[in-house]
Amino acid sequence: MKTIKYNNKEYKLPFDGADYGDNPLEMEDVANPYTGEKIAMPGFAVAVYDVIMGSQQMASIHDSQHGDGSSPVWNDVRKGLDWFRKYFAKEYMVLLD
Repeated sequence: MKTIKYNNKEYKLPFDGADYGDNPLEMEDVANPYTGEKIAMPGFAVAVYDVIMGSQQMASIHDSQHGDGSSPVWNDVRKGLDWFRKYFAKEYMVLLD
């Protein structure tokens, strides 16, 4: 599992295949798609957020065809949410709660 150092802390990145970008420490603003509230976070956290949102969309499509909760992709959603709660609680509350 890849790690990254940010603000004198080491973060274990949850998704080996995610694109954490060329500048993973660069700050980016992200808006909650439902409330419009924005919050800044480093690029590597944005990458995790993007995986969560994409996985949630894929899992929902699968579930609509095969039954609620049947998609194995929900495991990635939970893994990403757990990571956010651990490392970026404030951002989690704005974007994912």
